[in-house]
Amino acid sequence: MLQATQPSSTPQVGVVAGRNVGSAVKRNRAKRRLREAAQRVDLRPNTAYVVVASPDVLAVPFSELVNRLSSAIACDGGARDKDM
Repeated sequence: MLQATQPSSTPQVGVVAGRNVGSAVKRNRAKRRLREAAQRVDLRPNTAYVVVASPDVLAVPFSELVNRLSSAIACDGGARDKDM
């Protein structure tokens, strides 16, 4: 996950799913699941997030996906900060 500060007060989320996730249908499903999980997590204002999907996104139960995303945002686990 990549985080960057931005001038907008509302958080923005971008989701990327590469071909290693699977076919186009699987990539789209992974992106939909991550977007929905991001809506259920408290995001910091003035921040843009880029979330990269892995193949595990399709196999993990949705509640676990929300928990993992929430903990990654809360502790910046695996995140790289960038100033725009």
